[in-house]
Amino acid sequence: MLKATPVSETSVASQLVGVPTSPWKTLNKDLPAGLVVFLVALPLCLGISLASGAPLLAGIIAGIVGGVLVSWLSGSQLSVSGPAAGLTAIMLTAIKTLGSFEAVLAATVIAGGLQLVLGAVKAGIIGLYFPTSVIRGMLAAIGLILLLKQIPHFVGADADYFEDMNFLQFDGRNTFTAIQAAMRGISAGSALVGLVSLSVLLFWDNVLSKQVRMLRLVPGALIVVVLSIGLNNILDVAAPVLRIRPEHLVSLPNITAWSDFTGLFTSPDWMAFSRPATYTVAFTIAIVASLETLLSVEAVDKLDPYKRVTPPNRELLAQGVGNIVSGLLGGLPMTAVIVRSSANINAGGQTRLSAFFHGLLLLTSLLFLESVLNQIPLSALAAVLLVVGYKLTKPALYRTQWNLGWQQFLPFIVTIIAILFTDLLKGVTIGLVVGIFYILKANYESAYFLSRPAAQQPGPLHLKLSEQVTFLNKASIVKLLNELPRESHVLIDGSDSSFIDYDVLEAIENFRLSAPERGITVELRGIEQVQVLGH
Repeated sequence: MLKATPVSETSVASQLVGVPTSPWKTLNKDLPAGLVVFLVALPLCLGISLASGAPLLAGIIAGIVGGVLVSWLSGSQLSVSGPAAGLTAIMLTAIKTLGSFEAVLAATVIAGGLQLVLGAVKAGIIGLYFPTSVIRGMLAAIGLILLLKQIPHFVGADADYFEDMNFLQFDGRNTFTAIQAAMRGISAGSALVGLVSLSVLLFWDNVLSKQVRMLRLVPGALIVVVLSIGLNNILDVAAPVLRIRPEHLVSLPNITAWSDFTGLFTSPDWMAFSRPATYTVAFTIAIVASLETLLSVEAVDKLDPYKRVTPPNRELLAQGVGNIVSGLLGGLPMTAVIVRSSANINAGGQTRLSAFFHGLLLLTSLLFLESVLNQIPLSALAAVLLVVGYKLTKPALYRTQWNLGWQQFLPFIVTIIAILFTDLLKGVTIGLVVGIFYILKANYESAYFLSRPAAQQPGPLHLKLSEQVTFLNKASIVKLLNELPRESHVLIDGSDSSFIDYDVLEAIENFRLSAPERGITVELRGIEQVQVLGH
């Protein structure tokens, strides 16, 4: 892993021909993509609220703030922000610790303030130090999780929250036992709608839209949603036994008056600001949300066909503002979210306008579209996510990483396995540890170059140190010095080194002082002698 160069606080312009320069010039692609993201985000926002133990609409509020506000503050063109599955366990614990959801809202506001501080001190650079192999492993793992997690919804056998992304679920099951249970409780109507939706989506994206240019303007997900509503209504009349049960449909509250709308918002418990426990929860939310955000935008940049780069510190500032506003309005904490962001990219999103439009649709859905949206089968939305998941974890990705060698493939595959069996942050951490092992190994092997005089020719053994010699190189240098033959002459040359760590200098000085005992003559060039303890 090479040291990353900090990104300026203005978005780096792509040099590729055709990169969008204005969101208003790409409406024909951004609006359909925003619609797809909305269809994916709606059940996810509701499901995360349920999984977090929060009011059902708290996730929708966070999604609206993420779309309408954060999309314009962020430096990312394609990232979508909203409530994240990775924070559900933290939210459950926080509500229990602080005693109320209102107190957690206060912690969310404080967490947003902490993110503003992190952005101001330029802590976003941390995200640039994650190896590419780990980021690719994270994307592939998310794809596999989507494929596995959507199967129960696809066959109509799982009515719990939609984005239960961890291996161990809150209902006591895990990813694989949930699939086993689903296979024993398939709902024929949901499975039929799911299969039809998946077939239509694949045919639309891979055949029709490629043959008929005008059809590219219509997202396949929209066709699937409209078709699934119509198909379910037909089943309701023609074959009631196949009718999809209400728990397998989207569920939005019925808002008929202004008081119903204003009642959706919850104010923070202002007294909670005086309790130390609130700040502990806020710190946890800020750190986890910031890490997930930095990982997500790094992954989104790799998926971006124009390879635009997101300024990480600006992203932390945007997320901080978003969490402050979300907390004040009664919403869940938010992060940049890879599932919705990848759906945005796969749907053809070009600029931040697609994320903004998805936020407007979330707001509109609360006010005017409840009766229509509540007819959408979850199995149809699961079909959309199955396609997104497959695109994230295509077999070609595994072949590419394999061809790059073990140094790239092992951190990649370990990250995938770790995320599948734990959660996003734990899995990335494990993958990062494996990546660091290879970094240490590379440092161990590249600290020096040893040349020997030609046969029968006088001259010393020439130990040439590399340009940068850190404490990571100490072990390999000490090992080499200890293996030098007795009665030899060695030149240790640091003349081309711009930096030699004190630990290495001390090890070289120890060797110089003890070398006469082995009859070794030591000559130093460009190396500072240091004081050694005991001499």
